Amino acid sequence: MTTPEFLILLLCIINLCPKLTYAGVSETRRSRSPETTSLCSHLIEPSGYPCSEHSTKTEDGYLLGLQRVSSSIGKLGGRKGQPVLLIHGLFMGGDSWFLNSPDESLGFILADQGFDVWVGNVRGTHWSHGHATLSVEDKDFWDWSWQELALFDLAEMIRYVNAFTNSKVFVVGHSQGTIMSLAAFTQPGIVKMVAAAALLCPISYLDHITSPFVRDLVFMHLDGIMVDLGIHQLNFKSDFGTKVMDMMCDSNIDCGDLLASITGKNCCFNGSRVDFYLDNEPHPSSAKNLQHLFQMIRKGTFAKYDYGLIKNLKTYGQLKAPSFDLSQIPASLPIWMGYGGNDALADVTDVQRTIQELQSKPDMLYLENYGHIDFLLSIYAKGDVYDNMITFFRSYGNYSSASS
Repeated sequence: MTTPEFLILLLCIINLCPKLTYAGVSETRRSRSPETTSLCSHLIEPSGYPCSEHSTKTEDGYLLGLQRVSSSIGKLGGRKGQPVLLIHGLFMGGDSWFLNSPDESLGFILADQGFDVWVGNVRGTHWSHGHATLSVEDKDFWDWSWQELALFDLAEMIRYVNAFTNSKVFVVGHSQGTIMSLAAFTQPGIVKMVAAAALLCPISYLDHITSPFVRDLVFMHLDGIMVDLGIHQLNFKSDFGTKVMDMMCDSNIDCGDLLASITGKNCCFNGSRVDFYLDNEPHPSSAKNLQHLFQMIRKGTFAKYDYGLIKNLKTYGQLKAPSFDLSQIPASLPIWMGYGGNDALADVTDVQRTIQELQSKPDMLYLENYGHIDFLLSIYAKGDVYDNMITFFRSYGNYSSASS
């Protein structure tokens, strides 16, 4: 596929070409119906796990969905363990922690280990609930990046769980969830409610990214093209986007190879479940969020969204977008990191830079053969990754009282 053809295809997927149609393309990958169901009833309760739905509102009016998951094993005693908040990655939602079997999915595993599992869903995803005053059709609804996800969404989810449980919170992030976490932890008012954090494929810098797919999009300045075209929402589950994705994966394009070109070679996820994964993912995000990520790649910074000199001065009171200073994360915060040698997004060089800028060295788990998706969907992740993480959490699980 040539670059112009690829660009046209991608713009169509993100809903620029809604009037085009293809005959004979199935709709099987739209089986999730978030309008008529909840994450609890859709994916968690059918596996035998008690689950309750919660909602909270951010300072800027977004209504976030959270789910609280309990063990399927009725012998853990009445008291719940330390709360753990799971924060998903880009184009994913809270369902991403439950896509494999109960003995392979981190959300289920943590619940069966006695943790009080809370599942976060950021603004714009299917399991959150819109905005107090804005419609998803309004361009202002999509005027955010991971900066707001960190300082508003994650801050509010941590606050909600902290207040509800009267306990400090363990935070687990994957990919974009780690960007959000690291940015949020630089803020004293947020980090005081966190007991410890586990970061899967940790990202604060992206300038050494090796993904050919992503680097091509950055080189083409796709983010700028979308802004110029007035695109605000990225929705790969739009009617046309779904048809194109089905057409691609059912014809001459190997979607496993496409995934590898984006994330790096994944050693251990179950390729036979790709259709099921695509029933649930991807979730929408904003064009501004993608542009912010591309800024990180081009500039080699971990900073707030760059509006340009004049608007930066108006927004931030300075010409350059302010950086998130990783040295502001308290040395007293226990951090565990898991990263892989085949990860084309969270590159080892960038991970090492993140570690060097922290006040204290995290506990580290490095797996040479793991790619970006393996840390979430590997069929061997329990033994390879999650048992190590749980041991880390148990060493800090002192049931801290809620912060004052």
